[in-house]
Amino acid sequence: MNTEIKAVHFTLRDDAREYLDRKIARIHNAENMIIDLLFTLTKEKDFSAEATVNFRWGVSIHVKEHDFELTPAIDKMMDKLDAKITKEKEKAKDIAKRETASEKRKGSE
Repeated sequence: MNTEIKAVHFTLRDDAREYLDRKIARIHNAENMIIDLLFTLTKEKDFSAEATVNFRWGVSIHVKEHDFELTPAIDKMMDKLDAKITKEKEKAKDIAKRETASEKRKGSE
């Protein structure tokens, strides 16, 4: 899994990077399904935290959150990202299960 973190209009301090790394560790159970994990943290009037996830099977997920402070923006984004990754994993499992069931039916005919 490739992880890229970009900070736009500000310098990302080491403690904020470590905080984001700890949050990324929450999704370790999906590492083998993810190709790229791209983060963009932007400071304008408030902080914007964006993430794009590219899965092995060609699906991409994009989430974006805003807050006046960086860490709450990261928290909100990671909560939303975690939920979307879990949902996508379940979809992939359901598709694989249906394909396996249809192959078994074809084999028994």
